[in-house]
Amino acid sequence: MQKVYKECYALDKRCYEQYGLTEDILMEHAARGMAEYIRQNFEKQSMVLIVSGTGNNGADGTVVARQLHGDYEVRLHLPFGVKSEMAKLQLKRSKKLGVDVVDTFDDADVIVDALLGAGLNKLLEDEMIHIIQQLNSFQGYKIACDIPTGVSSEGHMPIAFKADVTVTMGARKEALYLDENKDAVGKIVCVDLGVSSVMYETQAQTYVLEQSDLVLPSRTKQNSHKGDFGHAAVFCGEKEGAGIIAGMASASFGAGLTTLVVHEQISPPPYLMYSTVVPDNASALAIGMGLGGYFESEFLQKYVLNSHLPIVLDADAFLSAELLAVLEQKDREIVITPHPKEFTIMWKILTDEEITVAEVQSRRFEMVRMFNAKYPHVTLLLKGANTLIMQEEQMYINPLGCSKLSKGGSGDVLSGLIVSLLAQGYTGVEAAIQGSLALVMAANNYRGATYAMLPTDIIRQISLLEVNN
Repeated sequence: MQKVYKECYALDKRCYEQYGLTEDILMEHAARGMAEYIRQNFEKQSMVLIVSGTGNNGADGTVVARQLHGDYEVRLHLPFGVKSEMAKLQLKRSKKLGVDVVDTFDDADVIVDALLGAGLNKLLEDEMIHIIQQLNSFQGYKIACDIPTGVSSEGHMPIAFKADVTVTMGARKEALYLDENKDAVGKIVCVDLGVSSVMYETQAQTYVLEQSDLVLPSRTKQNSHKGDFGHAAVFCGEKEGAGIIAGMASASFGAGLTTLVVHEQISPPPYLMYSTVVPDNASALAIGMGLGGYFESEFLQKYVLNSHLPIVLDADAFLSAELLAVLEQKDREIVITPHPKEFTIMWKILTDEEITVAEVQSRRFEMVRMFNAKYPHVTLLLKGANTLIMQEEQMYINPLGCSKLSKGGSGDVLSGLIVSLLAQGYTGVEAAIQGSLALVMAANNYRGATYAMLPTDIIRQISLLEVNN
């Protein structure tokens, strides 16, 4: 996993004050990282169009132009001129080297957006919008310098440069991982500024997860039996399919036993048990998936609210003030997995404050932190294109998801994976991280059409993860 920051100005300042580095040195290395990415991925003499703004982000682009000049056909376009002293200096250097500064621009093999970068906090002006529209219409490979123009920490503006890759400088920024920015950001590559990340970065409370962070359940002990791997109890409600899917996922991810808690006889897969009560030897619970109003209050009080067992709350659980009372239990491992709409409903019940889905999406980091401030002991997993997981002031971003998961049942699989790990003795935050990673990596490994993946396909891929990795 890698550290993530709201912004990097303080980290840059630390380089100046503690290491004696200059803005010029940091800029040279930032540009070198971008130039090396281009050199590694495109043949010499490819045409590179760099569109630079008036400030230091534009200066980064101008340095890239200088560094590539001679090996590539570089075209530098400065639609608004240069204003910052560093931008003026870098343009002077580039001109002395003979970089071609053009008044108009056309498509190229590589298109570099160095117009604005980080810190955007207002709507783009019409001329800037027109430039971005032109750049987006080109067929060339698109690279954003630090952060795509039009992307902000408040979410996606009405238009943004749609990068194939964003080469970000020094460290990763939160704005790169907002759901609304995902399609504009593309792949994220982080380059250093002349010092190791160990020296550049400071303590962080937010991390982005990587494929290498997945640690699958391990069964190295040969002298074992099913009781050694926990017993997950999954409540199966009005829409019984949701509970069955969660139960299937639980069994596939290592739980020694999985029981569906039901009112009446159902027909689950033969490897799942069912019962009208929570088994005495259950070691974790999952409730909410397709629940409806299926269980009476007295039943929920006995088997859920008065229980000490680790628990996953999902779906219909966020409609119930009774079930949400579980969040007050500080001596219990609790994982909740709302999508944005469910989060708004839950937030209204808990705080009497109304928020919209759009507000949640544009303020995802803020909303997760606000919830954590109220319930620090609870592990919150806010679903989305970039899933956010937080507990005890530590946040983790899972950016590895894909549109294949945008289908009913995917969340039920996730709940099953998490309850399976809770049953096996994982902490809430460990179960949320590993369950989330397993879900997205299984989805990414599915080779059928992007629109065709079923929950059962994900579960099958879960069973193959160890082989694939």
